[in-house]
Amino acid sequence: MTKKSPTAGLVLAAGASSRLGRPKQLLVTGGQMLLARTVEAVLASRLDQVVLVLGHESGRILEAMGERLCRPRLLVTVNDRYREGMSSSLQHALQRVRAAFPSIMVIPSDHPFLDSTVIDFLLARFLGSDRDICAPCYKGRRGVPVSFASSFYDEIMAIRGDIGAREIVLKNPESVLEVELQDEDCFIDIDTEEDFARLKARHASRLRPLRK
Repeated sequence: MTKKSPTAGLVLAAGASSRLGRPKQLLVTGGQMLLARTVEAVLASRLDQVVLVLGHESGRILEAMGERLCRPRLLVTVNDRYREGMSSSLQHALQRVRAAFPSIMVIPSDHPFLDSTVIDFLLARFLGSDRDICAPCYKGRRGVPVSFASSFYDEIMAIRGDIGAREIVLKNPESVLEVELQDEDCFIDIDTEEDFARLKARHASRLRPLRK
């Protein structure tokens, strides 16, 4: 079995949120910034290292996050090439961990119900399997976060555009462990103002700060 531990979590939060029209990282859900919610969830997990990649409006986001980013397991870095798409941010983060970490978990920054319990569940299933990719699913629908062993690092570094590592998963079905999740809300993301309004209207009771 390929050595996969320790694992680094790569939180991709560099995008310009063009469909939303304002930085989604700064949206407030349940009294907490969306990005702060994600960072707290990931740091509460058993991931060994966390890399947070910023880009668009990085100065504004850094100021808003403040001391929340001063955490021992958290490395914050700015991708100046974020306009080239999600792949550039993924590669920017991978370059910082690939020498020391034989696996990564790629984590979105705009999924408010992705918590440490789900992250740990996926991590345990990935580390305990003989597959080099792990993707969550719900009733046949694949989602994120997705984990990769180092055997796919070179392919990740060759990606171009705004597709992340989706094509690698699709092209290597024999390497993929699909893990069924019981909570569809884990796949909810925010791309538009309509998404944000729908989230607040339907899920207000679940949107509580993850850390005081």
